[in-house]
Amino acid sequence: MDYIEISGKSVDDAITNALLKLETTSDQIEYEVIEKGSSGFLGFIGKQDAVIKVRKKSNFLDDTYEFLDKLFTAMNMKVASKIDYNEESRIMNIDFSGEEMGILIGKRGQTLDSLQYLISLVVNKESDSYIKVKVDTEDYRERRKKTLENLAKNLSYKVKRTRRPVTLEPMNPYERRIIHSALQNDRYVETHSEGDEPYRKVVITLKKRENREYHKDYDKSYKVEND
Repeated sequence: MDYIEISGKSVDDAITNALLKLETTSDQIEYEVIEKGSSGFLGFIGKQDAVIKVRKKSNFLDDTYEFLDKLFTAMNMKVASKIDYNEESRIMNIDFSGEEMGILIGKRGQTLDSLQYLISLVVNKESDSYIKVKVDTEDYRERRKKTLENLAKNLSYKVKRTRRPVTLEPMNPYERRIIHSALQNDRYVETHSEGDEPYRKVVITLKKRENREYHKDYDKSYKVEND
């Protein structure tokens, strides 16, 4: 927050006026005295008000709200931001709401991911220890997670059926972890990542050790179903 100038009959009066204007308490401001003020001769001749330069102390939550307001104003979007910060875990969850959330999400969440990265830079700029920022809107993250989990299971079935590996489209680290996690307990397939960011992809392959056993079971099952 930028400094503002506040005046009063004395420095104490100026501080009181500043607290009223900023709607805060004395422990939450920082100020400099520009003019100490003077009562003047006989209490009125040459009288001069005290003037201070004051602002609220830096608060990363206030700074984050201020940054988001400026950001969405520049984007010409009306977006309401709700910030929930857990000091113990040092995780900041930010949820956006408004009428144009599709634009904010972007293709496969790319715009939302970019916002998350940008906000993380702002939040951690002067932080003593790292704060993890998670950005979401309209439960997009959860909906995307379920979509990827279903995709992983469907593609694992394809790998088992065709005995050929399947390579997914490039994904960010978070989405790749969802795929890996969805199939980590699968007896017959395994996953690994290939390539460099931002084009790194997940590959689903049949486990070599389980290859024969799986197809023996699969062939039996197929025979029963088709007899």
